[in-house]
Amino acid sequence: MIAAIKPAGTNTRGLLAYLYGPGRHDEHLDPHIVAGFAMLGMPDPGRNPDATLTQLAHHLAEPVRLRNSEFGKKITDHVWHCPVRAAPEDRHLSDTEWADIAQRIVEAAGIAPPGDDLGCRWIAVRHVDDHIHILATTVREDGRRPKLHGSGIRVGDACRQIETDYGLRQLKKGDRTAGKRPTQAEMHKAQRLGWEQTSGDWLQDRIRAAIPHAGNAEELLAYLEADGIAIKPRRGPSGDLLGYAAGRPGDLNKDGKQIFHPGGRIAPDLTLPKLRARLETTAPEEHPTARRERPTTPWHRATEAVDILNSDMAHDTHAQAHITALGELIEATAQQAARTFARAQRSQIRAEHQAAHTLRRAARDIAHTATGPDGSAFAALLAALVWATIIAARWHEAKNHTHQAEAARQTLHHLHTAADHALAPVIDNLAARHPSDQACRTLAHDARAAVPDHADRILTDPAWPTLATVLADAEAGGHKPHQLLKEAAAQRELTSARQPARVLITRIQHTSRNPAPNLRAEAARLRSTLVSTHSAHQPQAPRLTRAFAPLTDQRRQQR
Repeated sequence: MIAAIKPAGTNTRGLLAYLYGPGRHDEHLDPHIVAGFAMLGMPDPGRNPDATLTQLAHHLAEPVRLRNSEFGKKITDHVWHCPVRAAPEDRHLSDTEWADIAQRIVEAAGIAPPGDDLGCRWIAVRHVDDHIHILATTVREDGRRPKLHGSGIRVGDACRQIETDYGLRQLKKGDRTAGKRPTQAEMHKAQRLGWEQTSGDWLQDRIRAAIPHAGNAEELLAYLEADGIAIKPRRGPSGDLLGYAAGRPGDLNKDGKQIFHPGGRIAPDLTLPKLRARLETTAPEEHPTARRERPTTPWHRATEAVDILNSDMAHDTHAQAHITALGELIEATAQQAARTFARAQRSQIRAEHQAAHTLRRAARDIAHTATGPDGSAFAALLAALVWATIIAARWHEAKNHTHQAEAARQTLHHLHTAADHALAPVIDNLAARHPSDQACRTLAHDARAAVPDHADRILTDPAWPTLATVLADAEAGGHKPHQLLKEAAAQRELTSARQPARVLITRIQHTSRNPAPNLRAEAARLRSTLVSTHSAHQPQAPRLTRAFAPLTDQRRQQR
């Protein structure tokens, strides 16, 4: 059940004319009042031919007239309108049931608090089977205005309870992170102009697509202007940027002037302060012992960055930051999926954006690269994004973020399609050659030893011969297939994988593209780093070398 509170209106009589009229397509049948305030005392124009809409409007607006006659400043925004609609699959409710629902909604909204005889005047009109319209005038009988702040949340909570009580379709509870829904006027305008999207949705897509290209808010606005979007910045006396609004080319008002939409109304996470928090973070200092040879392309670096998300989800503010940045990387890689993931990027948990700098930098690198990826690198990144999105959905589920979890699950459908498309030519190229039967048997033994719980699914996967080719290539490069399989399975659990062999193909190709590690060289490098670091601060440097005595003794024995 959806109760959509409309912006405050000024014309009680005009709204009544619509509710009791034929509708836009003659869909209004038998309009009549099913409930109203206790002092209604007015015949129903839908059932009594002697009652008029003008009389009903005057009766409902009487407290407004009395207040306006006593005070100099007149109230005009006094019309409260809330359509309440059942789901298409719900049963038809009786007038008595709709009357109870209307009463519960006006009580929750603060229009007519329970037990308050001086609340606002209201009626509920039913003109079709599946919904009612509640109309109220927002001046109480005592002349005061009702307390309507937060009424949307309270009404939403009441609808969730009504669904339970009446056995109706259960909708998810709102959390105040949803974007603004287009108005009917905006949808009609888009249809009239031949636009596929309303201006708000169109602007949201363009702003999200621009985020990976910008390093700060000023760059973002400049990028949007260069893309043909009208930008109206709001600046202080010093010239500092305080806010912004964006306009779609061709979206004009009746006077022919550009219509601008503030960032916060386009989407809750596109306000200037929230954009600054995401864009203007500094790079965390890297510890010397953590330095490794970086992947050679932005696509490889992005895949490495996505892996961080799996290991940094224990802290809520870090997790939210990584999920927000993940959306930027999806935007730079698979824009169709990004549109769906937008809701999953925001929740009520504050994000510590500094924690996701590496992931955000990866998105920016991809956005600025002039060359496309090779097939295997792109397939590996998409496979990593699939797993990261699964992690994001699970995190949202654990936090009871139902809307965000659903958005992440819907995103998976788009990412799976993109990943399958990217992997197809990679598999075709690998399928042209395959190891010998003996080599395949040996590799199958490695698979059973490395991932025994999933070995049967891997070996019966149609992509197993291709995976065997990848493992054979890696082995020829000095890698150990058994170790590669264990590492790949540790990076991404295979229970949720639709085709585990295909998942392992991209992961192992990504891991094995670098030369096989030289354990002796790595130990020597680490020892050198530790000794030099310690000697710079303390004179007892030789104590650190003792840690490597067993390794040294072992080398002597080998010699």
